[in-house]
Amino acid sequence: MSGNVRLLDDTLAAAKAEGRAALIAYLPAGFPTVDGGIAAVKAALDGGADVVEVGLPHSDPVLDGPVIQTADDVALRGGLKIADVMRTVREAHAATGKPILVMTYWNPIDRYGVERFTAELAEAGGAGCILPDLPVQESALWREHADKHGLATVFVVAPSSKDERLAEITAAGSGFVYAASLMGVTGTRESVGAQAEDLVRRTRATTDTPVCVGLGVSNAAQAAEVAGFADGVIVGSAFVKRMLDAPDAAAGVEGVRALAADLAKGVRGQA
Repeated sequence: MSGNVRLLDDTLAAAKAEGRAALIAYLPAGFPTVDGGIAAVKAALDGGADVVEVGLPHSDPVLDGPVIQTADDVALRGGLKIADVMRTVREAHAATGKPILVMTYWNPIDRYGVERFTAELAEAGGAGCILPDLPVQESALWREHADKHGLATVFVVAPSSKDERLAEITAAGSGFVYAASLMGVTGTRESVGAQAEDLVRRTRATTDTPVCVGLGVSNAAQAAEVAGFADGVIVGSAFVKRMLDAPDAAAGVEGVRALAADLAKGVRGQA
């Protein structure tokens, strides 16, 4: 069974053809429950997200700020398993036909088995993985199996990345490049800043792969700002915060849908 890297490529190309950036939402699996997480992912896609990153909650995250850590803790206390992450990908993709990636740290994959993980993700209809802590120079095994199963390998670049390092990372990756807009962890911020635009410019000089910006985008105005220079706008903490702040799970799902619709206007310059 082959994964959906082609669907991801086509989706990003279609957004570009429309003269806009793609909207990429992040939501952790298993929050507030497995079923509730699936409903939230579907709502983000129905609301206007082009792509969703499903987070695999981890006990020791290095990129995630307090909002996502809180949601991850709920999921892990609820007994979330990798099988639940695969089910989230499967059901969300089947319901919407849109590309779904998994964002995960390396340790869970390493323990689960690379071949098993990639085969199951492809079978679920997944489009690929974002691997924030896997060094490119140690990624050959992962990339071999990802390529075999038709999955994208998305690496993260940061403002601190030197040009030579950027070229090394972009040559190894596929799908898109995740450009972290600033040094630090995920979370909403007042502004995304000029660092992100400079990083996109430097990254594009090394690759034709789309460059998508995450970390800090929380509203339509910021989405419109980033959409002015990036191929995709990645939003995570703002979605999770809508769910955390909601009085109940149903209201949280509707909050996700409403935010996706608002951000979709932003990436289209309609904010």
